[in-house]
Amino acid sequence: MSESAASAGPALPSPAAALQARFEHIHRHQMAGVPMLNPALQVQAIGFRPWSEHWLGVLVTPWFMNLMLLPRVQERWQPIPERDSRHYVFPAGVFEFIGGRDVELGDYQACSLFSPMFEFADHAAAHDTAVAALAALFDAQHRPRSDAPPQEPTAPAAPELSKRDFLFRGAARGPREP
Repeated sequence: MSESAASAGPALPSPAAALQARFEHIHRHQMAGVPMLNPALQVQAIGFRPWSEHWLGVLVTPWFMNLMLLPRVQERWQPIPERDSRHYVFPAGVFEFIGGRDVELGDYQACSLFSPMFEFADHAAAHDTAVAALAALFDAQHRPRSDAPPQEPTAPAAPELSKRDFLFRGAARGPREP
């Protein structure tokens, strides 16, 4: 825990179990019968870890995959209104998170990676993509040129990547060779 986090109050426990339980309930009750569900997938909170004064991880459901931010140090959490957005800088670039609020979970922020989820054949593929997305988020090699500091041009600029290309480029080929 950082010194500023320690002075702000105790860290909240990982929200992964509560997030997973809440979205499993939503899946069974509110999403039952909705045609946009991929029946091969389940709800899973993946890779939650401290990031700054937040909890960061991926939530996989049969209808979406999102990066999720939730409070870790409550006194430092700055909620944003539902559907408003805030940008966060990661080594891989700048990502937009949308504010959300749940009656049981409270405030959270989400960055959509996939929705709907039909391109995943099974849950293992969705899980592996979530793990790869978290790893890629902290890899500066994935930063689009528009987010990178100016450099001397040595080759034509590569086209910017969509979120989908960003995720699948690294996951499909594995780690980049130096």
